[in-house]
Formats: sequence, C-alpha cells, structure tokens
Amino acid sequence: MTPARTTTRRRTAAVATAAVLGLGLSACASDTESGDSGDASTGEDETSVSIGIPSGWDEGIAVSHLWKAILEDEGYDVETQTADIGIVFTGLAGGDFDLLFDAWLPITHASYLDEYGDDVSDLGVWYDDAKLTVAVNEDSPAQSLEDLADMADEYGNKLVGIEAGAGLTKVTQEEVIPTYGLEDMDYTISSTPAMLAELKGATDSGENIAVTLWRPHWAYDEFPVRDLEDPEGTLGDAEEIHTYGAGDFEDRYPTLTKLVGAFELDDEQLFSLENMMFNSDEYSDEDAAVEAWLEENPTFVDDLKEAAGV
Repeated sequence: MTPARTTTRRRTAAVATAAVLGLGLSACASDTESGDSGDASTGEDETSVSIGIPSGWDEGIAVSHLWKAILEDEGYDVETQTADIGIVFTGLAGGDFDLLFDAWLPITHASYLDEYGDDVSDLGVWYDDAKLTVAVNEDSPAQSLEDLADMADEYGNKLVGIEAGAGLTKVTQEEVIPTYGLEDMDYTISSTPAMLAELKGATDSGENIAVTLWRPHWAYDEFPVRDLEDPEGTLGDAEEIHTYGAGDFEDRYPTLTKLVGAFELDDEQLFSLENMMFNSDEYSDEDAAVEAWLEENPTFVDDLKEAAGV
C-alpha cells in the first residue's frame, strides 16, 4: 500500500542523455579506447551506464539524478530515461537499463521481483525507513495515534488526507480510523498538493495539524513535523529501498557494484535533496538542484568512495 505518487513541482521528462567525458579515476572507468566494454578480471567497468527513472517516485527521481552527477564526474557516459516503474523493471530485466534506484521491498514491488527476480540483481539497500505515516506539527500534544481521539479538539477535529485512490488513503480509512476510534474526526480526502498547502499554512501560523504522510518526503525537511507512534501497526512496517541492476551488472561493473553497494542516505540527506529538487524555484532543473546539494555536502562522494573501498 503506497501513497499517491504526485511530485509537487515538476516531473522529469522522458529523456536520454549521453555525455562524452574524459575519464576520471581509473578504478571507476575503463581506459580502453572504445570506452564501451569492461573486464571484471582487471577491475575495469564499462563506461556507459543507463539509469531507469521511475515516473512519479520522488525519491527515485532525486537519487537517480544524484547518481547521474556522481557517475559523470567519474567519467561514465550516463543515459537516463523516465518511465512507469513496471516498465523500468521490465527494461532492467531485458537489458535496456543497467540501474534502478527505487525498488521498495518486501511489499510494494514484490510482484516485480516475483516476475523478474532471476534476471536482475540486488545491489544493496540505501534507505530502510520507507513507510506510511500520520504526522503532526512537532510542538503539538499528541504523541501517538491513540492520543488523537482524546485530543481531536486540539487539531480542529480534522485529519487531512491525500488522493482518494492512494494506498495511504485506503489504509487510513480501513485500518487507522477504526482501530484508534477516529470516526468523529473529519477525514478530508483531496490531493497531495492540497494537504501540503494546509500543512504549510498551519505550521506557518503556529496551529496544530494532523496529516497523512509518508517517508521519504521533502515535507520532513521543509516543515517542523514528526510522526505519531502507531502502536497497533495499522500503517504497516517500514520498507527498504533497494538499488537493482541488470542481471549481469556485477560482471560488467565490478567497481561500480562496490560503490552502489556502499551507498546510503539518512533522513536529513534525502529529505534535503528532495526539498531542493521538488520544492524550490531556485534551481532550473533536477541536475542544478543536485549540483547545489553536492556543494552543501562536499564530503559526500569522498565518504562514499571510502566506504566502498574504491
């Protein structure tokens, strides 16, 4: 069960970007004249990488563009293409894509792994707290969903939701509300942008608010909010976000496999990256937002290389 996937500012268009660059570190790119083939026995990677970007999945869009920048700086020729998540999985299994940075497990994308698991490779977990939430402004009184029924007046007797067809909306209606006795609260169902507008308005004016939300989301970086505890587990357990590669990825990219395997983002890093990319008019596009984020996190790539041992 997942939230509606609606980016609030802009979407990455379906693009293919090929850049011919000078080679960076020899450990990360082949010095062969063709630049197309790798050799696992010598530790050389192929130098062309194709990333499938899942349309509508903000964290996948953000991280894909982050890796595009990292790889290009290391001398790889990077091609990106945006498509529905199912199409990306199909392309990954068929060799049309080399990398996907947004596989949610063990639940959300399990059906794709059931179908394509033999033809793709799990390269590691980069985020382990992906989950559905009910969030409140951080200085409000409720600490758990159990508190909301007794403290509903503090929140204007209102729980602000998102799209009607979202998995988060369904689980809130069928599990959260009846389990915690929230039937007397006005559960408003509208859209993600409308929810975020109400969240901004309430936090700007110092009013209490309760909204349905999910991690990862840039709202946790932009607004002073926190999650309510869910002692009955109505919103489900946290999921992991994995990077997946084509089935022969480790053979073709022995060094990049180590680099991707060491990749992790914590909440502060991911939420700030998403906030700069999707909630700011300061940057012209996703790549410009990544460049600014890397400037604010100047040791990120060096720390990643050290963790990977490359």
